[in-house]
Amino acid sequence: MTLRISLILGPVAACALALPAAAQDYCGGGSGTWIGGNQANSDIATSDTYREQLALVLLGNAHVSLFDLSSAMDVRLEAQGRGAGDPVIEILDSTGAVVGGDDDSGGGTSSAALLSLQPGTYCMNTSSYDNAPLTATVRIGQTRHEALTEGGAQLSANGGNTGGGNTGGGDTGNDGGGSMTDSGACGGAMMIGGGNPVEGSLGGGLSVTNAIDSVPTYAFVVGSPTTLSITAENQDADPVLTLTGDDGTFYAENDDFDGLNSRIDMTTALQPGTYCIGLRALSNGTLPVTVALTGYDPVAAAQALYDQGEVAPPMDGSYPITPLGTVASRSVSNAQVQGDRAQWFSLTVDQTGLLLIEAIATSNGDPVLRLFDDVGRQIGYNDDYGQGLDSQIAARVFPGTYLVALTDISGSSPMLRLVMERYVPAQ
Repeated sequence: MTLRISLILGPVAACALALPAAAQDYCGGGSGTWIGGNQANSDIATSDTYREQLALVLLGNAHVSLFDLSSAMDVRLEAQGRGAGDPVIEILDSTGAVVGGDDDSGGGTSSAALLSLQPGTYCMNTSSYDNAPLTATVRIGQTRHEALTEGGAQLSANGGNTGGGNTGGGDTGNDGGGSMTDSGACGGAMMIGGGNPVEGSLGGGLSVTNAIDSVPTYAFVVGSPTTLSITAENQDADPVLTLTGDDGTFYAENDDFDGLNSRIDMTTALQPGTYCIGLRALSNGTLPVTVALTGYDPVAAAQALYDQGEVAPPMDGSYPITPLGTVASRSVSNAQVQGDRAQWFSLTVDQTGLLLIEAIATSNGDPVLRLFDDVGRQIGYNDDYGQGLDSQIAARVFPGTYLVALTDISGSSPMLRLVMERYVPAQ
Protein backbone atom coordinates (compact mmCIF):
# COMPACT_ATOMS: atom_id res chain seq x y z
CA MET A 1 0.00 0.00 0.00
CA THR A 2 1.32 3.45 -0.92
CA LEU A 3 0.71 6.23 1.59
CA ARG A 4 0.21 9.69 0.10
CA ILE A 5 0.06 12.84 2.21
CA SER A 6 -0.90 16.29 0.98
CA LEU A 7 -1.47 19.54 2.83
CA ILE A 8 -2.67 22.96 1.72
CA LEU A 9 -0.10 25.73 2.26
CA GLY A 10 -1.73 28.51 0.29
CA PRO A 11 -4.57 29.35 -2.11
CA VAL A 12 -4.80 26.58 -4.70
CA ALA A 13 -1.20 25.68 -3.79
CA ALA A 14 -0.66 21.97 -3.37
CA CYS A 15 1.79 20.88 -0.71
CA ALA A 16 3.19 17.37 -0.45
CA LEU A 17 5.97 15.57 1.32
CA ALA A 18 8.67 14.03 -0.87
CA LEU A 19 6.87 10.85 -1.85
CA PRO A 20 7.61 8.99 -5.10
CA ALA A 21 5.43 9.46 -8.14
CA ALA A 22 3.91 6.67 -10.13
CA ALA A 23 6.08 4.23 -12.02
CA GLN A 24 6.51 6.56 -15.02
CA ASP A 25 10.00 8.05 -15.37
CA TYR A 26 10.64 11.77 -15.85
CA CYS A 27 13.61 14.01 -16.67
CA GLY A 28 15.84 11.30 -18.07
CA GLY A 29 14.77 8.43 -15.82
CA GLY A 30 13.91 9.95 -12.44
CA SER A 31 10.67 10.19 -10.51
CA GLY A 32 9.15 12.84 -8.28
CA THR A 33 5.99 14.51 -6.96
CA TRP A 34 3.79 16.76 -9.09
CA ILE A 35 3.97 20.29 -7.68
CA GLY A 36 0.18 20.65 -8.01
CA GLY A 37 -0.69 17.25 -6.55
CA ASN A 38 -1.31 15.73 -10.01
CA GLN A 39 -0.15 16.38 -13.55
CA ALA A 40 -3.30 18.21 -14.64
CA ASN A 41 -2.91 20.71 -11.79
CA SER A 42 0.85 21.18 -12.36
CA ASP A 43 0.78 23.12 -15.64
CA ILE A 44 2.36 26.41 -14.55
CA ALA A 45 1.37 28.10 -17.83
CA THR A 46 -2.34 27.77 -17.02
CA SER A 47 -2.12 28.19 -13.23
CA ASP A 48 -3.91 31.17 -11.70
CA THR A 49 -1.46 31.15 -8.78
CA TYR A 50 1.82 29.55 -7.74
CA ARG A 51 2.21 25.88 -6.88
CA GLU A 52 3.95 24.94 -3.65
CA GLN A 53 5.24 21.88 -1.74
CA LEU A 54 6.89 21.02 1.54
CA ALA A 55 10.18 19.20 0.87
CA LEU A 56 11.72 16.88 3.44
CA VAL A 57 15.28 15.97 2.43
CA LEU A 58 17.22 13.29 4.32
CA LEU A 59 20.40 11.22 3.87
CA GLY A 60 21.85 13.41 1.13
CA ASN A 61 18.92 12.81 -1.25
CA ALA A 62 16.89 15.39 -3.16
CA HIS A 63 13.20 16.30 -3.28
CA VAL A 64 12.01 16.25 -6.91
CA SER A 65 9.13 18.54 -7.92
CA LEU A 66 7.52 17.81 -11.31
CA PHE A 67 5.77 20.47 -13.36
CA ASP A 68 4.50 20.99 -16.91
CA LEU A 69 4.46 23.95 -19.27
CA SER A 70 1.88 23.97 -22.04
CA SER A 71 3.37 27.16 -23.51
CA ALA A 72 6.72 28.93 -23.41
CA MET A 73 7.16 31.47 -20.61
CA ASP A 74 9.36 32.82 -17.82
CA VAL A 75 9.08 30.65 -14.72
CA ARG A 76 10.22 31.53 -11.19
CA LEU A 77 11.49 28.61 -9.07
CA GLU A 78 12.29 29.04 -5.35
CA ALA A 79 13.21 27.08 -2.24
CA GLN A 80 13.26 28.49 1.29
CA GLY A 81 14.66 26.40 4.15
CA ARG A 82 13.17 26.26 7.60
CA GLY A 83 15.42 26.95 10.56
CA ALA A 84 19.08 26.63 9.57
CA GLY A 85 18.32 24.75 6.32
CA ASP A 86 20.28 25.75 3.20
CA PRO A 87 18.51 24.50 0.03
CA VAL A 88 20.06 24.23 -3.43
CA ILE A 89 17.89 23.91 -6.54
CA GLU A 90 18.59 22.38 -9.96
CA ILE A 91 16.16 22.35 -12.88
CA LEU A 92 16.16 19.57 -15.51
CA ASP A 93 14.24 19.23 -18.75
CA SER A 94 12.43 16.08 -19.91
CA THR A 95 15.69 14.54 -21.20
CA GLY A 96 17.50 15.03 -17.89
CA ALA A 97 19.62 17.94 -19.14
CA VAL A 98 20.27 20.69 -16.57
CA VAL A 99 18.69 23.95 -17.72
CA GLY A 100 19.18 26.02 -14.57
CA GLY A 101 20.03 26.07 -10.91
CA ASP A 102 20.76 28.30 -7.94
CA ASP A 103 22.04 28.57 -4.39
CA ASP A 104 21.39 31.63 -2.19
CA SER A 105 19.97 34.03 -4.84
CA GLY A 106 16.68 34.10 -2.92
CA GLY A 107 18.31 36.00 -0.07
CA GLY A 108 20.13 34.49 2.90
CA THR A 109 20.32 30.76 2.26
CA SER A 110 17.17 30.68 0.08
CA SER A 111 17.40 29.77 -3.61
CA ALA A 112 15.65 31.45 -6.54
CA ALA A 113 15.93 31.19 -10.32
CA LEU A 114 14.06 32.85 -13.17
CA LEU A 115 14.20 30.84 -16.41
CA SER A 116 12.73 31.19 -19.90
CA LEU A 117 11.43 27.68 -20.62
CA GLN A 118 9.86 26.02 -23.64
CA PRO A 119 6.77 23.76 -23.44
CA GLY A 120 7.43 20.39 -21.82
CA THR A 121 7.82 18.53 -18.53
CA TYR A 122 10.48 19.66 -16.03
CA CYS A 123 11.94 18.54 -12.72
CA MET A 124 13.13 20.83 -9.93
CA ASN A 125 15.55 19.06 -7.56
CA THR A 126 15.87 20.53 -4.07
CA SER A 127 18.83 19.28 -2.02
CA SER A 128 20.68 20.33 1.12
CA TYR A 129 23.89 22.31 0.58
CA ASP A 130 25.79 20.58 3.40
CA ASN A 131 23.86 17.27 3.26
CA ALA A 132 22.26 18.05 6.64
CA PRO A 133 18.56 17.14 7.08
CA LEU A 134 16.48 19.81 5.39
CA THR A 135 12.86 20.93 5.52
CA ALA A 136 12.06 23.54 2.90
CA THR A 137 9.16 25.18 1.12
CA VAL A 138 9.47 24.97 -2.67
CA ARG A 139 7.42 27.20 -4.97
CA ILE A 140 7.07 27.30 -8.76
CA GLY A 141 5.06 29.97 -10.54
CA GLN A 142 4.82 32.61 -13.23
CA THR A 143 6.52 35.96 -12.73
CA ARG A 144 3.11 37.55 -12.02
CA HIS A 145 2.54 35.19 -9.10
CA GLU A 146 3.59 36.08 -5.57
CA ALA A 147 7.27 35.34 -4.84
CA LEU A 148 8.31 33.13 -1.93
CA THR A 149 11.66 34.83 -1.31
CA GLU A 150 12.90 38.39 -1.35
CA GLY A 151 15.45 37.49 -4.01
CA GLY A 152 12.77 35.87 -6.14
CA ALA A 153 10.80 39.11 -6.15
CA GLN A 154 13.93 41.05 -7.16
CA LEU A 155 14.63 38.60 -9.99
CA SER A 156 11.20 39.29 -11.44
CA ALA A 157 11.55 43.05 -11.02
CA ASN A 158 14.99 43.10 -12.67
CA GLY A 159 14.27 40.60 -15.41
CA GLY A 160 16.45 37.95 -13.75
CA ASN A 161 18.72 35.96 -16.02
CA THR A 162 16.32 35.70 -18.94
CA GLY A 163 18.06 38.28 -21.09
CA GLY A 164 17.75 41.98 -21.72
CA GLY A 165 19.50 44.38 -19.40
CA ASN A 166 20.20 47.97 -18.50
CA THR A 167 22.74 49.59 -20.76
CA GLY A 168 23.61 52.32 -18.30
CA GLY A 169 27.02 53.84 -17.88
CA GLY A 170 29.97 52.91 -15.75
CA ASP A 171 33.73 52.63 -16.03
CA THR A 172 34.74 50.07 -18.61
CA GLY A 173 37.92 48.03 -18.39
CA ASN A 174 40.61 47.22 -20.91
CA ASP A 175 38.32 46.06 -23.72
CA GLY A 176 36.65 49.42 -24.22
CA GLY A 177 33.08 48.06 -24.21
CA GLY A 178 30.59 50.58 -25.50
CA SER A 179 28.71 48.74 -28.28
CA MET A 180 25.37 47.08 -27.58
CA THR A 181 23.53 44.07 -28.97
CA ASP A 182 20.27 44.84 -30.71
CA SER A 183 18.44 41.50 -30.92
CA GLY A 184 17.93 38.09 -29.32
CA ALA A 185 18.05 37.27 -25.61
CA CYS A 186 21.15 39.47 -25.28
CA GLY A 187 19.37 42.46 -26.79
CA GLY A 188 20.57 45.71 -25.22
CA ALA A 189 23.57 44.10 -23.49
CA MET A 190 26.98 45.75 -23.49
CA MET A 191 29.38 43.92 -25.80
CA ILE A 192 32.67 42.71 -24.32
CA GLY A 193 35.50 43.14 -26.79
CA GLY A 194 33.53 45.62 -28.83
CA GLY A 195 31.69 42.80 -30.58
CA ASN A 196 34.87 41.32 -32.07
CA PRO A 197 34.82 37.48 -31.95
CA VAL A 198 36.85 35.84 -29.21
CA GLU A 199 39.05 33.05 -30.49
CA GLY A 200 41.23 30.27 -29.12
CA SER A 201 43.10 31.13 -25.92
CA LEU A 202 41.86 34.78 -25.88
CA GLY A 203 45.45 35.97 -25.49
CA GLY A 204 45.66 38.05 -22.32
CA GLY A 205 41.91 37.94 -21.86
CA LEU A 206 39.22 40.61 -21.93
CA SER A 207 37.71 42.46 -18.99
CA VAL A 208 35.24 45.21 -18.23
CA THR A 209 34.26 46.91 -14.95
CA ASN A 210 30.88 48.42 -14.10
CA ALA A 211 28.37 48.45 -11.28
CA ILE A 212 25.83 45.64 -11.69
CA ASP A 213 22.94 48.05 -11.12
CA SER A 214 24.21 50.01 -14.15
CA VAL A 215 25.16 47.10 -16.43
CA PRO A 216 23.55 43.79 -15.37
CA THR A 217 24.05 42.08 -18.75
CA TYR A 218 27.01 41.66 -21.10
CA ALA A 219 27.37 39.84 -24.40
CA PHE A 220 30.29 38.40 -26.34
CA VAL A 221 30.75 36.72 -29.70
CA VAL A 222 32.53 33.41 -30.22
CA GLY A 223 34.10 33.09 -33.68
CA SER A 224 35.34 29.49 -33.48
CA PRO A 225 34.87 26.64 -30.95
CA THR A 226 36.38 28.00 -27.72
CA THR A 227 36.77 26.85 -24.12
CA LEU A 228 36.88 29.75 -21.71
CA SER A 229 36.52 30.95 -18.13
CA ILE A 230 34.27 33.81 -17.01
CA THR A 231 34.82 35.55 -13.68
CA ALA A 232 33.00 38.28 -11.75
CA GLU A 233 35.04 39.83 -8.94
CA ASN A 234 34.22 42.11 -6.04
CA GLN A 235 33.47 40.26 -2.82
CA ASP A 236 31.71 43.27 -1.30
CA ALA A 237 29.13 43.09 -4.11
CA ASP A 238 28.82 39.26 -3.95
CA PRO A 239 28.10 38.79 -7.67
CA VAL A 240 26.26 35.84 -9.24
CA LEU A 241 27.13 34.85 -12.82
CA THR A 242 24.79 33.30 -15.39
CA LEU A 243 25.75 32.26 -18.93
CA THR A 244 23.07 31.82 -21.62
CA GLY A 245 22.98 31.78 -25.39
CA ASP A 246 21.42 34.50 -27.51
CA ASP A 247 18.62 32.02 -28.18
CA GLY A 248 17.90 31.76 -24.42
CA THR A 249 19.69 28.42 -23.89
CA PHE A 250 20.97 28.11 -20.32
CA TYR A 251 24.61 26.97 -19.95
CA ALA A 252 25.78 27.61 -16.39
CA GLU A 253 25.40 29.66 -13.23
CA ASN A 254 27.75 30.20 -10.31
CA ASP A 255 27.85 31.95 -6.96
CA ASP A 256 30.77 32.00 -4.49
CA PHE A 257 33.43 30.07 -6.44
CA ASP A 258 36.30 31.99 -4.86
CA GLY A 259 35.12 33.52 -1.60
CA LEU A 260 32.14 35.63 -2.70
CA ASN A 261 33.50 36.03 -6.24
CA SER A 262 32.00 33.91 -9.03
CA ARG A 263 33.47 31.87 -11.87
CA ILE A 264 32.18 29.71 -14.73
CA ASP A 265 34.54 27.30 -16.52
CA MET A 266 33.25 26.17 -19.93
CA THR A 267 35.33 23.03 -20.40
CA THR A 268 33.20 22.04 -23.41
CA ALA A 269 33.90 24.39 -26.30
CA LEU A 270 31.29 27.04 -26.99
CA GLN A 271 30.28 26.99 -30.63
CA PRO A 272 30.30 30.13 -32.81
CA GLY A 273 27.56 32.54 -31.84
CA THR A 274 26.57 35.27 -29.38
CA TYR A 275 26.39 34.59 -25.64
CA CYS A 276 24.93 36.54 -22.73
CA ILE A 277 26.47 37.07 -19.27
CA GLY A 278 23.86 37.92 -16.64
CA LEU A 279 24.85 39.41 -13.27
CA ARG A 280 23.09 39.79 -9.93
CA ALA A 281 24.51 41.37 -6.78
CA LEU A 282 23.52 39.57 -3.59
CA SER A 283 25.04 42.32 -1.45
CA ASN A 284 25.60 45.72 -3.09
CA GLY A 285 24.76 46.36 -6.74
CA THR A 286 26.26 49.85 -6.77
CA LEU A 287 29.85 48.62 -6.36
CA PRO A 288 32.10 48.06 -9.40
CA VAL A 289 32.41 44.43 -10.47
CA THR A 290 35.08 43.27 -12.91
CA VAL A 291 33.90 40.69 -15.44
CA ALA A 292 36.69 38.90 -17.32
CA LEU A 293 36.93 36.36 -20.14
CA THR A 294 40.05 34.20 -20.29
CA GLY A 295 40.97 31.03 -22.11
CA TYR A 296 40.19 27.94 -20.03
CA ASP A 297 43.37 26.51 -18.49
CA PRO A 298 42.74 23.03 -17.02
CA VAL A 299 45.93 23.15 -14.94
CA ALA A 300 45.07 26.54 -13.46
CA ALA A 301 41.45 25.44 -12.91
CA ALA A 302 42.59 22.36 -10.98
CA GLN A 303 45.00 24.49 -8.94
CA ALA A 304 42.14 26.86 -8.06
CA LEU A 305 40.01 23.95 -6.81
CA TYR A 306 42.90 22.70 -4.66
CA ASP A 307 43.39 26.21 -3.26
CA GLN A 308 39.71 26.39 -2.30
CA GLY A 309 39.81 23.00 -0.61
CA GLU A 310 37.02 21.62 -2.80
CA VAL A 311 39.06 18.97 -4.66
CA ALA A 312 41.83 16.85 -3.15
CA PRO A 313 45.28 17.53 -4.67
CA PRO A 314 47.62 14.72 -5.74
CA MET A 315 49.88 13.38 -3.01
CA ASP A 316 52.95 13.30 -5.28
CA GLY A 317 54.69 16.37 -3.86
CA SER A 318 53.43 18.72 -6.60
CA TYR A 319 51.11 20.53 -4.16
CA PRO A 320 51.98 21.58 -0.57
CA ILE A 321 50.50 19.18 2.00
CA THR A 322 51.56 19.14 5.65
CA PRO A 323 52.00 15.56 6.96
CA LEU A 324 50.65 14.91 10.45
CA GLY A 325 51.74 11.28 10.62
CA THR A 326 49.71 8.49 12.22
CA VAL A 327 46.86 9.57 14.49
CA ALA A 328 47.36 7.34 17.53
CA SER A 329 44.85 8.86 19.94
CA ARG A 330 44.78 12.68 20.02
CA SER A 331 46.78 15.40 18.30
CA VAL A 332 46.59 19.21 18.26
CA SER A 333 48.08 21.41 15.51
CA ASN A 334 48.04 25.16 14.89
CA ALA A 335 47.40 26.67 11.48
CA GLN A 336 46.94 30.16 10.08
CA VAL A 337 44.91 30.30 6.90
CA GLN A 338 45.95 33.11 4.56
CA GLY A 339 43.03 34.60 2.68
CA ASP A 340 40.75 32.06 1.01
CA ARG A 341 43.46 29.51 0.27
CA ALA A 342 43.08 26.13 1.95
CA GLN A 343 45.73 24.51 4.08
CA TRP A 344 46.06 20.79 3.39
CA PHE A 345 47.10 18.11 5.86
CA SER A 346 47.66 14.38 5.43
CA LEU A 347 47.21 11.81 8.17
CA THR A 348 47.40 8.06 8.50
CA VAL A 349 45.02 5.72 10.31
CA ASP A 350 46.34 2.23 11.11
CA GLN A 351 43.07 0.53 12.08
CA THR A 352 39.33 0.84 11.61
CA GLY A 353 37.57 3.27 13.93
CA LEU A 354 36.03 6.71 14.33
CA LEU A 355 37.99 9.84 13.44
CA LEU A 356 36.88 13.11 15.09
CA ILE A 357 38.33 16.32 13.59
CA GLU A 358 37.68 19.80 14.97
CA ALA A 359 38.72 23.22 13.66
CA ILE A 360 38.62 25.77 16.45
CA ALA A 361 39.12 29.50 15.95
CA THR A 362 41.35 31.02 18.64
CA SER A 363 40.36 34.50 17.41
CA ASN A 364 37.63 35.84 15.12
CA GLY A 365 37.68 33.00 12.61
CA ASP A 366 35.08 30.93 10.78
CA PRO A 367 36.77 27.64 9.78
CA VAL A 368 35.47 25.07 7.31
CA LEU A 369 36.60 21.42 7.24
CA ARG A 370 36.63 18.82 4.47
CA LEU A 371 37.90 15.23 4.72
CA PHE A 372 38.97 13.15 1.70
CA ASP A 373 40.16 9.58 1.33
CA ASP A 374 43.33 8.61 -0.57
CA VAL A 375 41.58 8.52 -3.97
CA GLY A 376 40.05 11.99 -3.56
CA ARG A 377 36.50 11.16 -2.48
CA GLN A 378 35.03 13.67 -0.02
CA ILE A 379 33.82 11.69 3.00
CA GLY A 380 33.20 14.55 5.42
CA TYR A 381 32.29 18.26 5.39
CA ASN A 382 31.26 20.74 8.05
CA ASP A 383 30.85 24.44 8.63
CA ASP A 384 29.47 25.90 11.87
CA TYR A 385 29.06 22.87 14.12
CA GLY A 386 26.65 23.40 17.03
CA GLN A 387 25.85 27.00 17.98
CA GLY A 388 29.20 28.57 17.10
CA LEU A 389 31.39 29.07 14.01
CA ASP A 390 33.82 26.23 14.74
CA SER A 391 33.67 23.07 12.60
CA GLN A 392 33.63 19.35 13.40
CA ILE A 393 33.67 16.15 11.35
CA ALA A 394 33.07 12.65 12.71
CA ALA A 395 33.73 9.91 10.16
CA ARG A 396 34.19 6.15 10.21
CA VAL A 397 37.61 5.40 8.74
CA PHE A 398 39.60 2.37 7.68
CA PRO A 399 43.38 1.88 7.61
CA GLY A 400 44.92 4.24 5.08
CA THR A 401 45.88 7.83 4.32
CA TYR A 402 43.45 10.75 4.44
CA LEU A 403 43.56 14.42 3.47
CA VAL A 404 42.08 17.31 5.45
CA ALA A 405 41.34 20.70 3.86
CA LEU A 406 41.12 23.60 6.29
CA THR A 407 39.73 26.90 5.04
CA ASP A 408 38.39 30.03 6.72
CA ILE A 409 35.59 32.23 5.38
CA SER A 410 35.89 35.10 7.86
CA GLY A 411 38.38 36.99 5.69
CA SER A 412 40.55 37.76 8.73
CA SER A 413 43.37 35.15 8.35
CA PRO A 414 42.89 33.94 11.95
CA MET A 415 44.91 31.45 13.95
CA LEU A 416 43.09 28.11 13.98
CA ARG A 417 43.55 24.98 16.04
CA LEU A 418 43.16 21.60 14.36
CA VAL A 419 42.26 18.83 16.82
CA MET A 420 42.14 15.15 15.85
CA GLU A 421 40.97 12.26 17.99
CA ARG A 422 40.75 8.59 17.00
CA TYR A 423 38.44 6.05 18.63
CA VAL A 424 38.65 2.29 18.03
CA PRO A 425 35.92 -0.33 18.54
CA ALA A 426 35.82 -2.02 21.94
CA GLN A 427 37.32 -5.52 21.97
